[in-house]
Amino acid sequence: MYDLTGFQRDLLYVIAGMDDPHGLALKEKLDQYYESEIHHGRLYPNLDTLVEKGLVEKGTKDQRTNIYRITNRGQREIEARRGWENQYLDESATPT
Repeated sequence: MYDLTGFQRDLLYVIAGMDDPHGLALKEKLDQYYESEIHHGRLYPNLDTLVEKGLVEKGTKDQRTNIYRITNRGQREIEARRGWENQYLDESATPT
């Protein structure tokens, strides 16, 4: 996960927290978080990157709608990242 951009990590986390979201649902969630519109030209290439890295799988809901699902590898990467983050967060929370 170290080679992902912050946007890609955010996108991966949003996918993990939703049930088979489609691109527009992901866009809406990210628009809210970033407080600005995420353009399709940014969203879909980053989704493709997550698919290529094996962190997300892309399926179809119907002939016009793609859905995205986190893979087991993607879930493991999130868990490893959270463990790494927590070691620093836990240390900083301890009074000196």
